[in-house]
Amino acid sequence: MPNQSQNQTHILVVDDDAEIRSLLARYLAGQGFRVSTAADRRECMARLADAKPDLIVLDVLLPDGSGLEICRAMQDSQPRVPVILLTALKEEIDRIVGLEIGADDYLGKPFNPRELSARIRAVLRRAAGPANPGPATGARRFDFGGFHAMPEQRRIARSDGSEIDLTGAEFDLLMVFLERPGRVLSRELLLDLTQGRNRDPLDRSIDVLMSRLRRKLATSDGSAVFKTVRNGGYQLVMPVNTQLNGGGEV
Repeated sequence: MPNQSQNQTHILVVDDDAEIRSLLARYLAGQGFRVSTAADRRECMARLADAKPDLIVLDVLLPDGSGLEICRAMQDSQPRVPVILLTALKEEIDRIVGLEIGADDYLGKPFNPRELSARIRAVLRRAAGPANPGPATGARRFDFGGFHAMPEQRRIARSDGSEIDLTGAEFDLLMVFLERPGRVLSRELLLDLTQGRNRDPLDRSIDVLMSRLRRKLATSDGSAVFKTVRNGGYQLVMPVNTQLNGGGEV
């Protein structure tokens, strides 16, 4: 008879505060997750070596190192494990660095466990892609500037076939532009469409993600993929052709 816990989504909570670990373990277990915990970097690495979780809730400040170092070390792991960083409200620099090295989302302390649960589910949905992508012949493909984006598989490749590794947050942001080619999109709208939350005046996550997209989607001839519009936001400036695999243009 299969073990029910093996079928549950596994969340690893890494925080040096025993009260927070206990609270989150109880709450997330009540939400249907299988939860394991770690108090520091050493325990975290031991948990990862034992069994890779589906997602890590990771505190930035740990007694024997930084959660950012763990996040950076995991960048090359395959399959990649999504990470939600926990940061103190004033640690803006840590949030920015965390996004730059591949964290999928962040949450400032103190926080409501219900919001964390919602963020976890949103990140897991982005990482998993569409639940029912449908037959390959009906799958969309976006062609732009020598790139091919396949949303149903959450893949993007260059025209020579080499794939580009994007995080879930990066891919979601790219898709917002591909579905609205040529439109100038404000930071507020981008934040709402990709992360479903109101913009904090100090929130620079969209700017960080845009910087990473520009770097990863650099063209061989140096032509711009995105344009920054002063007091407006960002714009995808390359023409986009939307096609059906095995068919014509949409």
